[in-house]
Amino acid sequence: MKTDHILIIRFSAMGDVAMTVPVVYSLAMQYPHLRITVLSKPFARAFYEDLAPNVGFMGVSADEMGNVRGLNELYRRLTAKKFTAIADFHDVLRSKYLRLRFNMGQFRVEHIDKHRKGKRLLVSQQAKQLVQQPTSFQNYADVLARLGYPVTMSFGSLFGPRGGDLSQLSTAIGTKEAGSQWIGIAPFAAHRGKVYPIAHMRRVIELLTQGHAARRLFLFGGGSEERAMLDDIASANPQCVNASAMLSGLGQELILMSHLDAMLSMDSANMHLASLVATPVVSVWGATHPYAGFMGWHQPADSAVQVDLPCRPCSIYGNRPCLRGDYACMNNIRPEDIVRKIEAVCHDHNHA
Repeated sequence: MKTDHILIIRFSAMGDVAMTVPVVYSLAMQYPHLRITVLSKPFARAFYEDLAPNVGFMGVSADEMGNVRGLNELYRRLTAKKFTAIADFHDVLRSKYLRLRFNMGQFRVEHIDKHRKGKRLLVSQQAKQLVQQPTSFQNYADVLARLGYPVTMSFGSLFGPRGGDLSQLSTAIGTKEAGSQWIGIAPFAAHRGKVYPIAHMRRVIELLTQGHAARRLFLFGGGSEERAMLDDIASANPQCVNASAMLSGLGQELILMSHLDAMLSMDSANMHLASLVATPVVSVWGATHPYAGFMGWHQPADSAVQVDLPCRPCSIYGNRPCLRGDYACMNNIRPEDIVRKIEAVCHDHNHA
């Protein structure tokens, strides 16, 4: 008898791929005899390699999918795995081409509904409708349901209750002493409309460390410019550590995040990474809005920090220039309001 084997496709971006994890885990737990293969870019392997015994991972680089020849070769490799169902969680040109080939091969194929109409109304300046859109988690689950695999979400964390193994990290990270608090700060995002002004962020850091000698702040960021800025921030405060300079790869970031009492993040991948290890997240929203459906896993609505403006949200992804020209959606958020939210989250986390 042929074993059911589902292919799940989601190439990027990191945050969107991270949002597949609770859905894939829940699918694996609910259907233990179903083989599951996730097709994504190589960075995502850390999410899946230990997720469940019936989950496998296949990494494919952008270069391998750069033209039709590459996609045809990828399709040939995929058909050798004898899939019985195809779930396209991405619905972009590359995945659409693969879908076309699978459809021609008489495979069962379904793809994500991104609810574009609702999102257009959310960001409209003339006919704005501030209505919660289905979350990405729900959109992914809906694809599986149409393939005959309805899921009940059951994901908790990539790690157990004790978190990841800190001994795998640089000795500079150290061990977490009893009574200490570790807070993560990820101050960057892909677009200006999603980034809290760095001068305001410095004030947040100042307020978080004043009178809290047992507190350590770990800074997260990616590119060389970001890391230089994090070095500058860390050098001005002895309780700050540029964690990204000490960590090697996504797996290590997830381990450290699992030991944080709270994570302060923009609407960015770090919000989702912390959510996957059951760390409470305070997220800061400017041009974008939680109603677009991209809040992290199990994040309560009141953990989002935002100001109401008639133009918000102006963008689903934060990539449009500010209509007002002053980025008031970020500049008008007071550092004190962010700190108050973090203090509340830390208190709740430590008394859970």
